[in-house]
Amino acid sequence: MNNLETLATGPMWLGFISFVLVMLALDLFVLGGNKVHRVSVREAACWTVTWMTLAATFGVLLWWYLDMTVGREIANRKALEFFTGYLIEQALSIDNMFVFVMIFTYFAVPPELQRRVLLYGVLGAIVMRAIMILGGIWLVSEFAWVLYVFGLLLVVTGAKMLFMADKKPDLEKNPLLRWLRGHMRIAPDFHGQSFFVRIDGLRYATPMFLVLLMIEASDLVFAVDSIPAIFAVTTDPFIVFTSNIFAILGLRALYFLLADMAERFYLLKYGLALVLIYIGGKMLAMPWFHMPVHWSLLIVGSIVLISVLLSMKRSTHKPSCTVL
Repeated sequence: MNNLETLATGPMWLGFISFVLVMLALDLFVLGGNKVHRVSVREAACWTVTWMTLAATFGVLLWWYLDMTVGREIANRKALEFFTGYLIEQALSIDNMFVFVMIFTYFAVPPELQRRVLLYGVLGAIVMRAIMILGGIWLVSEFAWVLYVFGLLLVVTGAKMLFMADKKPDLEKNPLLRWLRGHMRIAPDFHGQSFFVRIDGLRYATPMFLVLLMIEASDLVFAVDSIPAIFAVTTDPFIVFTSNIFAILGLRALYFLLADMAERFYLLKYGLALVLIYIGGKMLAMPWFHMPVHWSLLIVGSIVLISVLLSMKRSTHKPSCTVL
């Protein structure tokens, strides 16, 4: 696998990147993404459905275009790779949601201020993911054995996540947060949506700036897991990139939809850990066993669905369960 092949043309890359930029611009300048606004569950649900519909539409259009240009067999395979990759990235991005809840709770971020910081978090995540995807694609194209390193990394991470699912990180001991507090002037209170403020002529970072950096750092950590995971499904750079970006674009709406119910999905962390272990094992077993993409789609979807259903079933029998 010294040369990674893709059926995507220059116009396809340009069209997708343009679509992402237009959607972000609409959110930021037309739909009020940069304004103070408390997102309702209904609004979050509408946006979640919108992003999922756009991702599904993209997959169908990709299939239609490839069906006309290179044939039905390749079109079916590439579309299935996209939908499987999107499901994996969407599932793993849910873990980000739990971290977002923890960060916002720790800093006591008012609900009306969360939307803007997550928007900038998404922008930063897109840039970081693009760089890391390009780096991962280069590594895989130059050193095919790195796929097995990715597989081992996913198995170890999944096992660690499985055994530590009940333990909540202590942000007071977070190295990044401790370093920032030791090297920056931090204002004691929020100043609206501002990241910096002047007090007595001195420039201070607001708690909102710390929140933004913690959000970006958490996405960087999760990208180390999610990007290698998709290489178990496809090595097509276009599929890797588009499935990742669609999952990121829908993450903010998904957070506002599920944040208040995060405690109800406490078994989901175990399910996501099993997903990582499965994907990593699949990559390690590639020389001896090939798992068809549609089976991966079915297995990952089943693990996530069963985790959610069991969480909801058990939470109904635990009246002491705390709801955020």
